[in-house]
Amino acid sequence: MKKTILSFITVSILIIYGCAEKNENINYKGNPGPLIQNAYIKLPLGAVKPGGWLKSQLEAQAAGLTGNLDDFWPDLVKSAWRGGEGEAWERGPYFLDGLVPLAYILDDGRLIEKVKTWIEPILVSSSDTGWYGPAKNKDRWPLAVANKVLMQYYEATGDKRAIVVLTKYFRYLHDTPPDWPDKEWRGVRAMENAVTGYWLYRQTGEPWILETIESIQKNSSDWTTYYEKFPWDSTASAGEKIPIKGPEGKTAHVVNNAMAIKYPGLWYQQSMDERFKKAVFSGIEKYDLNHGQAGGRFSGDEHLSGKSPARGTELCSVVEFMFSLENLYEIFGDYKLADRLELLGYNALPGTTTPDFWSHQYDQQSNQVLVSVAKRDWRSNSDYSNIYGLMPNYACCLANMHQGWPKFVESMWMATNDNGLAVVTYGPSIVKARVAKGKEVTITEETDYPFNGSVKLTISTKESVRFPIDLRIPGWADSVTIKFKGKTVHVKGGSNYKIKDKWENGDQITVEIPMEIRVEKRYNNSLSVLRGPLYFSLRIDKEYKSVKINYDNFSYKGSTDWEIYPKSAWNYGLLIDKENIMRGLKFTENPVGKYPFSDKGDMIWSADSVKYFASTGEAPVVITARGIKIPEWTLKNNSADVPPLSPVKPVGDPEIIKLVPYGCARLRITEFPVMDIVLMEDLMKPGK
Repeated sequence: MKKTILSFITVSILIIYGCAEKNENINYKGNPGPLIQNAYIKLPLGAVKPGGWLKSQLEAQAAGLTGNLDDFWPDLVKSAWRGGEGEAWERGPYFLDGLVPLAYILDDGRLIEKVKTWIEPILVSSSDTGWYGPAKNKDRWPLAVANKVLMQYYEATGDKRAIVVLTKYFRYLHDTPPDWPDKEWRGVRAMENAVTGYWLYRQTGEPWILETIESIQKNSSDWTTYYEKFPWDSTASAGEKIPIKGPEGKTAHVVNNAMAIKYPGLWYQQSMDERFKKAVFSGIEKYDLNHGQAGGRFSGDEHLSGKSPARGTELCSVVEFMFSLENLYEIFGDYKLADRLELLGYNALPGTTTPDFWSHQYDQQSNQVLVSVAKRDWRSNSDYSNIYGLMPNYACCLANMHQGWPKFVESMWMATNDNGLAVVTYGPSIVKARVAKGKEVTITEETDYPFNGSVKLTISTKESVRFPIDLRIPGWADSVTIKFKGKTVHVKGGSNYKIKDKWENGDQITVEIPMEIRVEKRYNNSLSVLRGPLYFSLRIDKEYKSVKINYDNFSYKGSTDWEIYPKSAWNYGLLIDKENIMRGLKFTENPVGKYPFSDKGDMIWSADSVKYFASTGEAPVVITARGIKIPEWTLKNNSADVPPLSPVKPVGDPEIIKLVPYGCARLRITEFPVMDIVLMEDLMKPGK
């Protein structure tokens, strides 16, 4: 009897103190037991809206391919997903995975009506077995994407039919034998289903959903061991031993890698095993070490391909890596994940599309001095992969690229477990959410970030309310200055800073993030120049040429295929003093225009005049530097050859060169050879 009473007291104490220590958000659904509590909680679609230049960016996307593609591309016009007789696999769901969040984030009536023409046939397609979608599709892979579409649609509309369809489908997965072969996309990407699965469990609490996810994890590709052992390192790349075909080729496929980096992290929520958390961060480190590229990406043209700046990265992998990081930040809350997300969103994403979002590349390069239909040293892609167009190489990116910007906006703010809000990535935005005990507040973020580091947050509330605000402090910043309520604090970079206070209507928080210029060592001791989260590239004068290639671009509105040719020299080495970076460097901030990631000479589609015009505006930031031409650095197989080993002996006189953000540069040098400044200064002495 005494033992029973003692056990009861012990359990009671544990419950009381456990509850006291654990914060739990009462406004938004975090992970219920037995899942581990995540660091943050994703807000529903529509809670975060873009402002300023970011709104212009999404409006350009809506006016470009995303808002028009299903009006003229046959794979979408005739899609079986919308009731037609055409393509019934991944392209419809891929397209919707970007269209749905874009439509509801912008509150764009035209796009919302488009969404409905797709969603209604999907909702009514659900069968008694739980299977849904086009009758002729028998593959689980496109349904993994469609699941995410219905998840977002429900968050935006509250249409409970979406929950019914998803619940029936996950019950189907639960009650049927595992079908996740390593040789098929549905097998290597099987844990993509867990994104929606865990969300569905939060909505319904059905325990069998966790059984379904566990079955998928245990019967599909083992990405955790892959990241622990990582077979496709730089040695394998140099020896051309990275496979292209078969099941092993699928583990080297760049998009699979971009998706899979989140899979151990997703499973960590249920397993609570630190092994899976370690696999995520180990995997990112190994990508950087063996295949890292400027702009936060890793190479893959179409398979992992090493660190040379001549190697390409497929656009699909950029948007999928971004989505993985958004999921992982929600789980772990590690600032490094959001730092990387900004690098991708503010460099690699805009750098591989035209500013008006009417054309995209399949493969982008760090050192990209010629955009043309030509043979390049891709691992497995075609000669068309480098152009900006409608459908260069495979059409998967044309369908899938649309998710990048909308999901980035959607994840800029998250809810905290202590009933507050967290800034994940910086940029002009408006978040409207419930805090504290259900009080609704709006926070407006005014900033031109990433083009400068001044951020102002203004709180709007009907009544005073106490709630915390978490600010991510970028790891590249030495110290960030935060001012609020008459207080000033200085916070070291690489952390999350929590402000706990009582807020009145109109209260403001200002954040000053110093944008010091810094350099990063890259291939052959070359250097890349960064300021804040932006990489900077050589501005190369350019000429756009519209081309007709081996498919129909349909010439619908702005749909065009572009080759781009250099009209100025590109083979410059950088004259820079690594002991005093700012010596010889100057930067100028310019107004951010309607097309934020454009520069002089970019071709922009005008819907009003129904033709293209050449932009005359300056990039938002321009850095003036000094460089020296390196005559022996030339093209190799239609790409800039690898940078000569630095330091390079100077031959010739220094010239003024200009650098613009990577995302503004359709032609670019981003990994610069470095001139031997000691020898240069010696040669410039009188009498030499």
